[in-house]
Amino acid sequence: MLAVAVRSAVPRRLGPGWASVVMLRQTSSISNYSFPKEVKIVEVGPRDGLQNEKNIVPTEVKIQLINMLSASGLQAIEATSFVSPKWVPQMSDHINIMNGIKRFPNVSYPVLTPNLTGFQKAVECGAKEVAIFGAASELFSKKNINCTIEESLQRFEAVTEAAKAARIPVRGYVSCVLGCPYEGKVSPSKVAEVALKMFSMGCYEISLGDTIGVGTPGSMREMLAAVLDVIPAKALAVHCHDTYGQALANILVALQMGVQVVDSSIAGLGGCPYAQGASGNVATEDVVYMLQGLGINTGVDLKKLSEAGAYICKALGRKSNSKVAQAMCKL
Repeated sequence: MLAVAVRSAVPRRLGPGWASVVMLRQTSSISNYSFPKEVKIVEVGPRDGLQNEKNIVPTEVKIQLINMLSASGLQAIEATSFVSPKWVPQMSDHINIMNGIKRFPNVSYPVLTPNLTGFQKAVECGAKEVAIFGAASELFSKKNINCTIEESLQRFEAVTEAAKAARIPVRGYVSCVLGCPYEGKVSPSKVAEVALKMFSMGCYEISLGDTIGVGTPGSMREMLAAVLDVIPAKALAVHCHDTYGQALANILVALQMGVQVVDSSIAGLGGCPYAQGASGNVATEDVVYMLQGLGINTGVDLKKLSEAGAYICKALGRKSNSKVAQAMCKL
């Protein structure tokens, strides 16, 4: 359809050579897109990817996975979550995880701490960075963490105050930024409001999550435009799920708009227990492959990354959700 539209728009007098001119212009237009030279990938597989597994993943498997991911060159690996074992039994081994992993230099191992109790336990285990988890949807907030958005922010403020005193950086998550399983479309202005409140209370970075993977490049651009009005691009990250196969396209839009941090999960592990049919996070292997193709540096060794993906998939007894991993296996 694009070729037809272009042909009809070109005057006949250009003759048979017009196609070369149009192609040159299209190539020039693509090359003029502004992409960052480097992108930091935050690997969320060990926490976000594994927390919804029905069968308990052995602690030693998680530790080996984190160690293999560390060896791949990733800068940040979300190791575990300090939540109540009653609510997330898969993460009940958080203390053993923090004590068992090999901590590589220049790699951060943030942990999720939804409240002050979780934060204090995480610090006791040597956590050097924590994350808090909010939402841009009232109903999702109530279903996910059993409180309103405003109540969640009050809890988070206690965490950020304690973190400031301990000089521990805090990362903030905002979920359902492009859609909610209960409320449907979420207003970009609401996302910007929640993100700004978390940023203002001390979060050094805000990760914007398309929790159920319904976003498109158009809705991503609209949402980011609203958030960028109140928060600088250098303090933002995107966290895309791939339910509708739009994750890489959405990430590409975010990069064009100045975002330089991308969350992803090894082998595309993960999902959302509150959204039927929601698939996992975008696969780290696929993100790295795309970024390498754009000439963007990640510092990640794709071969070692793929080995980590193969390891956890074998341990879980399933096929990788990464298209790149699937292709590399065939090759």
